[in-house]
Amino acid sequence: MSLPIDNAPEPDFVGNAVVAISKLIRDTDLKPGDRLPPEATLSRELNVSRTVVREALRSLAALRLVELGAGKRPTVAELDDDSFSLTIEHGVFTDQIDIQQIYDARRTIEARTAALAALRRTDFESRTIQAHAKAMEADFSTPEKVMEHDIAFHLAIAKASRNPVFVLIIGAFQGVTRQTWPIGWKSRTAEDSRDMNALHLKLAEAIAAGDPHAATELMNRHFDESVKALLQAGLV
Repeated sequence: MSLPIDNAPEPDFVGNAVVAISKLIRDTDLKPGDRLPPEATLSRELNVSRTVVREALRSLAALRLVELGAGKRPTVAELDDDSFSLTIEHGVFTDQIDIQQIYDARRTIEARTAALAALRRTDFESRTIQAHAKAMEADFSTPEKVMEHDIAFHLAIAKASRNPVFVLIIGAFQGVTRQTWPIGWKSRTAEDSRDMNALHLKLAEAIAAGDPHAATELMNRHFDESVKALLQAGLV
């Protein structure tokens, strides 16, 4: 690919360079941790200034596609949920997505992750899921800790599903969850909150037992109760 040489990082040049570098990563079969060619090489091969290359690499880093380090050549980044999380939060805060839609999507996706986790989890993963469920009850008097165990519980189930796409999606919901979770918690009675914690433990036990049908049903119940709490709080 050849781009016009420029002296300033015009948006079109940078955007084209982003596309070209992304294609280079694919075409040369680079994997996470592999180094990209030096800036000078990219500048020559793409026929753009090093300033354009530098801005393109910064854009790719913001998208979490490459890693930049001072004095080091950029490397291919491992997947994470940061950029997707920012997109979801931006959608919510600019009224392009609402909380009801978030929970509808989560309910559908997490019912599937629960079923797959019941079929695919290792013993270690099962113990991790159960440990977070038990910790939610043990830390009941500290809602902030309950929330973190709750988030980790759902992420552990996604990981046990053996589908990295689900892990990215569930991970990307964490930012919004941290905004809505305290509201749902405060809208429940103490008894309702303990019932919700008990539901998490039953879900963990269904996954440990390798029962995908029970795991799916319990996850759906979990989201029905969560939406009910948010409705009571006037959030959805």
